[in-house]
Amino acid sequence: MGMCDFSVPGFLFSGIPAGIKKNGANDLGLIYSEVPARVAGLFTTNAVKAAPVQIDMRRIKRGLCQAVLINSGNANACTGSQGLRDARNTSLLLAKQMGIDEKLILLSSTGVIGVPLPTEKIEQGLPKLIKSLLPGGWMNVVEAIMTTDTHPKMEWATCRIKGKKVKLCGMVKGAGMIRPDLATMLSFLVTDAHIKGPLLQKMLKEAAEVSYNRITIDGETSTNDTVLLLANGKAGHPVLNRMDRDAETFRSMLFEVCQNLAESLVKDGEGATKLIEIVVQGARNREDAKKAAYAIAHSPLVKTAFFGEDANWGRILCALGHCGISINPNRIDVFFDQAPIVKNGMGVGARLEEKAAEVIKKKSFKVIVDLHKGKSFSSLLTTDLSLDYVKINASYRS
Repeated sequence: MGMCDFSVPGFLFSGIPAGIKKNGANDLGLIYSEVPARVAGLFTTNAVKAAPVQIDMRRIKRGLCQAVLINSGNANACTGSQGLRDARNTSLLLAKQMGIDEKLILLSSTGVIGVPLPTEKIEQGLPKLIKSLLPGGWMNVVEAIMTTDTHPKMEWATCRIKGKKVKLCGMVKGAGMIRPDLATMLSFLVTDAHIKGPLLQKMLKEAAEVSYNRITIDGETSTNDTVLLLANGKAGHPVLNRMDRDAETFRSMLFEVCQNLAESLVKDGEGATKLIEIVVQGARNREDAKKAAYAIAHSPLVKTAFFGEDANWGRILCALGHCGISINPNRIDVFFDQAPIVKNGMGVGARLEEKAAEVIKKKSFKVIVDLHKGKSFSSLLTTDLSLDYVKINASYRS
């Protein structure tokens, strides 16, 4: 995947080190559209919302965005009215220096919570950040949004709408959604497609439902989680404003990009050594299936057993038993990939258990649970819980 693949007509990108991070890496990023772009956004459901999230949720109602200013190393969360003033001031400065309407600027921050935003460093960095804007500057932004990520995470795809080539590029950062310190999944997607705002928002919500909302690393929801999708219309096809065949073409491309980004997030889970898909089937309804899947995925006992490669199926049944849905313990089946480990709520015996135990030695596998209560199912991606996860989060602020 060459860097040139990540250019999108009408968009410019830049990322620089402004001295917010201690390690001197890129920590200030800018995404700029030459024309105001239609924008869709999704934000954290956490009641504790960072200053940039609060501002974005108001500004995005206009449905237009021309610039996204992102910093890492500081979350600007739990910083009170000062945090809101700092965020607004940086966006006002950027607006003046770029000659655009301040309300067309969206903001994102990620990093340590409860520390005032280092506005002087950002102010000093802005001129260089603007000057560095390039069609090929994608990678610099990707680096500027990373915190404990071990590698950059990005995807791109193209499709054709009414004979015109349409490009979509996406980036994501995050390796854990942990409160109170290590915050945030951030994802930014840009396209030259021409799509009306309400349809764009509908598509993004649906895409998130099958991607970002189907993953969990540690069950935490950050104060800063933000997903933005900008569409500047430069591809030149007729505007899409309802779900027809052309809109479906774009939507399937968006789904694919978001699913790949979501999977890369889980693979890079803090300290993770396993990528695990939890599938719950035979549930009474989808909500029950989802609750059961999350109960298994969030259980520290289940996750540590997977890290230790211990086929301790009792922990899975235990998690199911307190997930708040109606189950019949005597009818539950559990498989690791295709290997049965529980039949009718009981272990399958030493010989078959050995086969299942082999499965969890793999880097990636499925846990399939059949509740035998109905026809609904749900699946999500998660990780194990390792010693490194504890070490990373025990000393994040230092």
